[in-house]
Amino acid sequence: MRNLCTHVGTCVALCHGGLVGVAASPARVPAQSPTNIQQTSGPRDGQADFDFEIGTWKTHLRRLLKPLTGSTTWAEYDGTTVVHKVWNGRANLVELEVDGPAGHIEALSLRLYNPLSRQWSLNFANSAAGTMATPTIGEFRNARGEFYDQETLNGRAILVRFIILPVSPDTIRFEQSFSDDGGKTWELNWVAVDTRAKDANR
Repeated sequence: MRNLCTHVGTCVALCHGGLVGVAASPARVPAQSPTNIQQTSGPRDGQADFDFEIGTWKTHLRRLLKPLTGSTTWAEYDGTTVVHKVWNGRANLVELEVDGPAGHIEALSLRLYNPLSRQWSLNFANSAAGTMATPTIGEFRNARGEFYDQETLNGRAILVRFIILPVSPDTIRFEQSFSDDGGKTWELNWVAVDTRAKDANR
């Protein structure tokens, strides 16, 4: 799912969550080489890439309160994510609702598959703003979803990277990072792990 950080006053990043082994402070790390991300043999049909996520999930979310400021203060939330299939899997709707000491987050992400580019756009909105944010665009390769866009944070243009990592059939990890140096380094600002609700139907 997508970030809330640049669209709700103080940063409130979106989406799924149950944190597993995440550092308590933001880490700036060298960017991955595009050649490492793009290694597959030819184009593939990715319209079923999100089928594994359809259902109800328990969400734990951890977000950095003030990205790209040197802040080391994180907030934690717990709640639920529900993912509905749309257009026979060529789109899906994610509904997130979590609570924590820093407040309540209610958000959704409409994910749309483009059969021409064979890429997905992740279109995020939150109930506080009521408008769609800039979509992140990308695809899954080697069981890793990677999506990018350019946004503005505190008046400065930044790059946004959103990663989806299916850990197991019942666990998914989501990571969001920002870069203010053109992608040379990235600061992790949002981590979530979803665990499938055992009493929910897929």
